[in-house]
Amino acid sequence: MTLTVTPIQDLARKADTAKRETCWEADGEDPGFRIEFSVVRRRFVVLYLASLSDTIDPKIYINNGLGFREQDARELGAGQAFAIKIDVGSFGTICSLRVDPCTGPALFSFDVRDFSTQREVASFVRELERRHRDLAIVELGKLPRFWRRWRPTKVGGKRSATVRYLDSMYAMAEVSLTRAEILGREPWLSVIVPVYNAPVRYLSDLLNSFREQLDEDVELILSDDASTSPETRQWLLGLNNSDKVRVVMNPENRGIAATTNAGIKEARGKWIALLDHDDVIAPWALYVIRQVLEGDPTIEFLYTDEVIVDENLQPTGLMLKPAYDPVLLSGVNYINHFSVYKRERLNAVGLQRLGFEGSQDYDLLLRYLSDLPESSIVHLPYPAYWWRQSNKSFSKKFIGKATDSARRALCEAFSSPDRQIEVGEAITKTLHRIEFQIQNDNWPSITVIIPSKNSFKLIERVLSDLYLKTDYPALQVIVVDNGTDDPEVLKLYEYYRTYHPDSFIVDFCVEEFNFARSVNRGMKLASSEHLLLLNNDVEVIHSDWLKEMVSCLQFDDVGIVGAKLLYPNDTIQHAGVIAGFGGLAGHWFLNKHKNFSGPMNRLSVRQSMTCVTGAVMLVSGACAKMLGEWDEHNFAVAYNDVDYCIRAYKAGYRAVWTPFACLYHHESVSRGPDHGGVKGKRFEREKQNLRRLHQTEAFSDPAINPGYSKDRSDPIVSIPDQLHKPRRWFQ
Repeated sequence: MTLTVTPIQDLARKADTAKRETCWEADGEDPGFRIEFSVVRRRFVVLYLASLSDTIDPKIYINNGLGFREQDARELGAGQAFAIKIDVGSFGTICSLRVDPCTGPALFSFDVRDFSTQREVASFVRELERRHRDLAIVELGKLPRFWRRWRPTKVGGKRSATVRYLDSMYAMAEVSLTRAEILGREPWLSVIVPVYNAPVRYLSDLLNSFREQLDEDVELILSDDASTSPETRQWLLGLNNSDKVRVVMNPENRGIAATTNAGIKEARGKWIALLDHDDVIAPWALYVIRQVLEGDPTIEFLYTDEVIVDENLQPTGLMLKPAYDPVLLSGVNYINHFSVYKRERLNAVGLQRLGFEGSQDYDLLLRYLSDLPESSIVHLPYPAYWWRQSNKSFSKKFIGKATDSARRALCEAFSSPDRQIEVGEAITKTLHRIEFQIQNDNWPSITVIIPSKNSFKLIERVLSDLYLKTDYPALQVIVVDNGTDDPEVLKLYEYYRTYHPDSFIVDFCVEEFNFARSVNRGMKLASSEHLLLLNNDVEVIHSDWLKEMVSCLQFDDVGIVGAKLLYPNDTIQHAGVIAGFGGLAGHWFLNKHKNFSGPMNRLSVRQSMTCVTGAVMLVSGACAKMLGEWDEHNFAVAYNDVDYCIRAYKAGYRAVWTPFACLYHHESVSRGPDHGGVKGKRFEREKQNLRRLHQTEAFSDPAINPGYSKDRSDPIVSIPDQLHKPRRWFQ
């Protein structure tokens, strides 16, 4: 049950007949009931009080997170009958009310009902009006839902952005609810939950969240791994198996993978979801997921966003995920829950494998998604799952074993007869880095294109770094110079021509600076397999940076690779570019410390981006051939890299950003900023060109969740005004 009513004091049950109304007698001066409901519950509560003798004068104590206080009480006046409508919200941590029916001795009936929709409330109240001609209908409206310690003190007592985001999403989902007129005979979804000695309060929270889903065509299967806890076993055995909730009592303890598989084998649904025993399903989640799946028969796999909650189900954060990104998945299991698999394919890939404990879901996910068309993999940006952060989970207690299991799964998933890999640690040591083994050290040739003019210290350093500090065997360097007149620089060019005649070229042409034109000039002279665009104000930190960038071309469909760039003060200058930031495009997490790991540790591993900066940009030969020249006319200086990357994205190429190639970038030192005068006017034109050609103001970048704001480098949660649509990386 999600609703309980407990008499507190000065009350005696007078009668308990077969009638719908239960009679009570107040035999003191302070009678009261305590009404309790679950964290996840039906949104509306209706209290019904009717006197069977004299008038009554009820009082409602509203809990603001500080208990029941007189200053928070609501007196309703005297009357014969009352229907009190209350909006308690579909979730929250304030889970109780107090009702004092009268201030003296009285005989009365009392009933409490909870409902999911306004329509159900209205129907019940109409029924009460037919019974009581003098019924007083009281609207208490929305009550506080969250403990005050959630609220940030610096925002004037307002609820946290996380809570406001969830409240908005769930309210909009509820508005869209419609019950199916004809319910199916078989469940469309089977939710499988492995259980072992789980605390009863966890199981109750999960069960309640399932029962409140407003969908009759689903089933919950609790698969018990021979629990030894009497409390857990008693709770499971006390459940009455039904079409919606079933318990599988496995006779011996075999581990989480075998227990999960036993549950899947009992499933009848076309779709399967795998959940943990200590988590809960968010309000309306199954309804929202079902609408998406039924609306698109091409879907083979769907995953949602997650809410991070504490032991008491208080939200502490959000996991707002990008669209499906296999590169990011190679470093961290960012997909996790709530994920929905097709049962037929799940059985075909062999269910969960024993021996991968701690990362059994990761292993299954990698095998299930292997060879699936990307167009069949959908991200639904709805916070459908509440993940209870606990130090008691297997992967938390045995992190070393879970990490080893994950790396074995990744090694199998990414290896092939013609591609051997190893898996090591990422910047966050428990995350992962695929290390591609280049056979016979046969690295493809790279042409480095460096637009430059004068700036002796910069060009001297970058050339020295390429020839002396970069461990790459097959380099051609082309400096595209638009009018150097510094004798020191000219002398430097002559030095490299003399000592590196086969790998160094200077293309000299006096002209106004146009970055796109310089790139095009360099591309025409290039003779290598791939191209690397490099600013003259870049400084190498580690010798293997270029090998790392080139190895990223081993991922499928990758045409562009970008590096992690730092300012000289060790803060982030480039961790990827988000199309649509500020209505144009912008770097995210600018000026964060170099070790900042970002949401879901994304900056600790490789990931796909729609755009990366042209300051250090590797372009595959195939991508360069497909896209042709850089746009000299519309993007002479600004946004030419964004334009090029979006064109690549539209052509079906993936851009990868890697933190394992890290360099310093002394941004625009040689050219200066684009402020005022001719430069300022050109900059404004190029901004307008980007908006016109790529509609960046409305562009939904798959690398960032639509739940984040686009008005700042360090995005924050943005409160939505409509439910987010399901999405794929390449829409």
